[in-house]
Amino acid sequence: MIIQISAGQGPLECQLAVAKLYEALKKEYGDPQILSATEGQERGCFDSIRFQTAKDLRGLEGTVLWICRSPFRKNHKRKNWYVDVSVIPDMAGIPQEREYRIEKFRSGGKGGQNVNKVETGVRVIHVPTGLSAQSTEERSQYQNRQRAMERLQEKLAKLQKEQREEQVNAAWREHSRIVRGNPVRIYEGERFILRRSGAEHEDASGEPRP
Repeated sequence: MIIQISAGQGPLECQLAVAKLYEALKKEYGDPQILSATEGQERGCFDSIRFQTAKDLRGLEGTVLWICRSPFRKNHKRKNWYVDVSVIPDMAGIPQEREYRIEKFRSGGKGGQNVNKVETGVRVIHVPTGLSAQSTEERSQYQNRQRAMERLQEKLAKLQKEQREEQVNAAWREHSRIVRGNPVRIYEGERFILRRSGAEHEDASGEPRP
């Protein structure tokens, strides 16, 4: 599972909350591994962190609230800082092993008696994805099989590229989305102590909900 923690358009304090939340989740679940990170305005702060985990963290998807006076602006009155936790669509994972089905058929059209009487046409199907490619141009079944396989590999490479692009696009869409109501978790203080889940949240900050 791929998770992204994002400060969205939030200030430096939100960027610090991103770093603190990642460290808290790493201590809690043990296995998170950073895939990519965008550094914030100060050292130790992050605009976003994208990480992978074997745990099911879908229950954390939503907004996390950090209640703390600004460690950067001492006289700043605001003490509610929000970050977004999003599940990023994982690549479907195209198996590299040869899970193919080969279909042979008679080629139509011109090409002499051999083309119409012998099954020289070949269709190759990649079973996991359902993608297929065929070739009938060559005179031998072996040559058609090779050409069909080359065409199928091109389709698989294109599919992988599209999946990677969708993953990146989804990450950027989530980066700018922060819903401030009903946080799934609330942390407090510079030590970033978990206080309660969103279900228990009743204006813990003493301020009206946005």
